[in-house]
Parts: sequence; structure tokens; C-alpha cells
Amino acid sequence: MGWAQRLGIVRWVLRATKLVQVTAYHSSMKFAVFWCALFATLGSVWADDLPELGDVSQTTITPQQERQLGEQIMREIRASREYLDDPEVSDYINALGYKLASNSPNPSQEFEFFVLSDKTVNAFALPGGFINVNSGLIQTAQSESELAAVLAHEISHVTQHHIARLFNQQKQAGLASLAAIALAILAARTSPDLAQAAAAAGQYATYQTAVNFTRDNEREADRIGIQILEKSGYDPHAMPAFLERLQRAYRLVETNAPSYARTHPLTSERIADAENRVQDIPYRQIPDSLEFQLVRARLHARALSPRDAVAYFDDILIEKKAVSDIPARYGLILALLSVKDYKRALREADTLLSEAGQNAMVVALVGRAKAAAGDLRGALDLFSTANKRFLRSREITYEYARVLLDSKRPMDALQVVLNAQESGRPDYRLYELQAESYAALGQKLQQHRALAEAYVAMGILPAAIEQLQIGLRAGDGDFYQMSSAESRLKELRARDAERRRQERQ
Repeated sequence: MGWAQRLGIVRWVLRATKLVQVTAYHSSMKFAVFWCALFATLGSVWADDLPELGDVSQTTITPQQERQLGEQIMREIRASREYLDDPEVSDYINALGYKLASNSPNPSQEFEFFVLSDKTVNAFALPGGFINVNSGLIQTAQSESELAAVLAHEISHVTQHHIARLFNQQKQAGLASLAAIALAILAARTSPDLAQAAAAAGQYATYQTAVNFTRDNEREADRIGIQILEKSGYDPHAMPAFLERLQRAYRLVETNAPSYARTHPLTSERIADAENRVQDIPYRQIPDSLEFQLVRARLHARALSPRDAVAYFDDILIEKKAVSDIPARYGLILALLSVKDYKRALREADTLLSEAGQNAMVVALVGRAKAAAGDLRGALDLFSTANKRFLRSREITYEYARVLLDSKRPMDALQVVLNAQESGRPDYRLYELQAESYAALGQKLQQHRALAEAYVAMGILPAAIEQLQIGLRAGDGDFYQMSSAESRLKELRARDAERRRQERQ
């Protein structure tokens, strides 16, 4: 296919982006295959004369531009129903990802790890260090080292600049255009026309060139990933073990291959290469962390209906199907809370606390169970101590503030939130709790100012501007609060105008 045909497809997709911009915030985007289709297409167009793998000196897209492109895509992803906005799962996957990234070839690279609520086995990296793992992959991994192997592989795609180099030969399209192409493909399922365009782009790609280029990247990502695993204290043998297990599943059900197998080519040569790289590394058993086991239980509880989840975890506990009862009991409590069996949930929570009271995830769930069962005093006592002990647990902070609000103590809830905000990154949930506290105290300007910051943290500047305008009209703030809100409104209007200007380019 010639350049004219390829550019025609790109222009066709670009013309459809107006529809994407309208529908993406309300759509269900199962986009991993389409994102990889984009890279396959762009790879076939731009793969000629690429620099050496990992060599960023010849790339034309800067790290700042990569991050900007990734942020534009992430705004759509965060607004989709598949984005798993679960602080426990998010904190775990980011803690694991940061540990691995600190042992990567570029430990200063900025990363953000996130999970999509999708049963398919897949993971992918976006420009700017944004890395996804599907919930189905976490549930499929048989050890924490296998999950770490997938993350290490995706981290390597970023540190070796595989994504940036795909854009290297594109001289005519700006970042906004590249983001528009990506988003059109990501949101293709919202429109048959867009889906047809994305499929056409994939069909017209030069298949062999794209596959060869992808295999080179996959082998390098495996090699670097194995080094990261070993330096981080995980089992490097998990890399080929996971790939081989996926390949076996692929052979058994070729028409329904795991998404990871479709977007990350699983060849015998690739697996053999990974096995050769680890054969001289002594095998040692690396125990899974309790957090890994609890996150898996949490995802299992989400994947099943509440009553099916109760039966599932009950069966594990009754039949003694696991080495430890803790993960199954954790999942059982989540399911019992969902079916509103608070009395039994509280009994199981007391047992769980005696088994694993040193774990923040356990303490957060036990406190939640106490509050749901009506034991607000017990929940407050537990959270008061836990909030000082587990400073990094967002879930404990959220639950503690919630119980304080339910106990008609908004000033105390506000103080808990303000303390957490001083030590952490912008968090829309904390701002929402702050707004609720101010509302209970009758401070309307401060309430809407906090809601504005919640929208800023979510990247929705127009809604933030609207909240500030509402707050200023309330007129109940003092001179300092009014001046601060007016200054913030001016700043956000300028930022929003600049964002719109960039998107028009």
C-alpha cells in the first residue's frame, strides 16, 4: 500500500474524531487490541530506518511530548467504565510497578500503573509511562513473580523508547493529531463506522514488517524485563513460565486466544530465548506477598455476582482448598457486605483481624465491616489507631473520614482529610470528602472550591471552573477565601484555554 492510501486512512480516522470526543466520556472502551492495532499500523508505516533499540538520540518526540500524549489518552481511559478506580488495587499495582521501575535502565522515568476491569489476559504501555494490566491477567497469574514479569516487560517498552520510535518518522502530524488517531482507534467500539476504519487500517498494514518489528521489541523487552525481575527480588524464571503457559492456552483455543497472545506475539523462538536467558540463574522460591493474594481475592469478588462470590469463598474455606484462609476470608467479607449480611460479615471480620491485623488492607476492610454493621464506635477506635499506623493507606483515610462524617463529626473528618492532603498527591476522593465536610459545616464557598479541585484532579477543567463560579456566587467566604478562589478561577480559565488551543493544533 502506498503513502497516499495510508495517509488517506489516517485522514479518514481523524475526520471521525469529533464523534469520538462526544461519545468517549460515556462509552465502554475495550481498547487494548485497537491501541496495539494503531502501533502495528504506524509501525508498518514508520519502521524504516529506525534507530537502534533503546537509542533515544534519534527520536523526534521528546519525553515531555510523550507524557502529554499519554495524558490526553488517559483522560479518555479514566472516564471509561473499564477503568478500575479501586484505591486498594491501584495502590498495590503502583507499589509493585514502582519497585520494578526503580531497578529499570531509567529509574528516573515517570510511571503510572492502572488496572482495567476486563477479564481478558492483557497488558499494554502507553506513551509517557502509563502502563495497564487487565484484572483478568492479575487473576490468571499464578504467582506475584508472574505478574511482576508482565509489568517488567511493559516497563522495558517504555524505558527502551519503543513507543517513541514508532512516531519517529512522522514529520507532518502534531501531537494533537497523533492523540486523535489513537483515541479514534481506542474508542472504535462506540461506532460501527469507527470500528470499520480501525479494522481497515489494520488490514492494509504491511503485516510482515509490523510483526518483525514487534518481535524485535518483544525480545528486547523480555531481556530487559528479566534483568529488572532479578534486581527487584522476583523470580526471573516466571517470565518464560508465564509465556509458555499462555502459548499452551493459545494452541488449545486458537480461535479465542488470550489478548496478550494477540498483542504480544508468542513464538517458540521468543519463549526459547527467554528460557535461555534464565537457565543460568539459580532458581529460588519467592513467596507471594499477602497484598498480592488479597488483591486477587478482591478482583474475584468483583468478577462474580455477590451471591456466587459468597458460595465461591465459602467453598474454599470449608474444603480447605488454600494454604491460608486469609485471602478467601477477605473475599468472603467483601461478598457478605455486598449481599448486606452485615452480622456474618462482622463475625468473619473479627476472625480476619485476629489472623492478619498487621495488614492495612485487612484493617481497612474490618473497619468498613464494623461501620456497615452499625458499630461506629468500634470502627472509629480501629481507624483512629490505623490512620496513624498506616500513613500510606488511602482506603483507611477514606473510610476513617467517612465514619467521622456518619458520626456527625465533620470538623474531625475535615482535619483527617487535610492531613492526608498535605502528604500525598492530588486525590479527587479526598477533595470530595473535603467538600462533604465543608457542606456539613455550612461553608458553601469552601465546599465548591473543594469540588473544583476534585475535578482538576480528574482532569475535567470546565467542571472545575463551573464549581468555582458557583462558590463565588454563594458569597459566604472571607476576604482571603474569596481572593484565593478568584485567583484559582483565573488560573484554571487560562489552563483550559491553553488546553483547547493545543487540541486545535
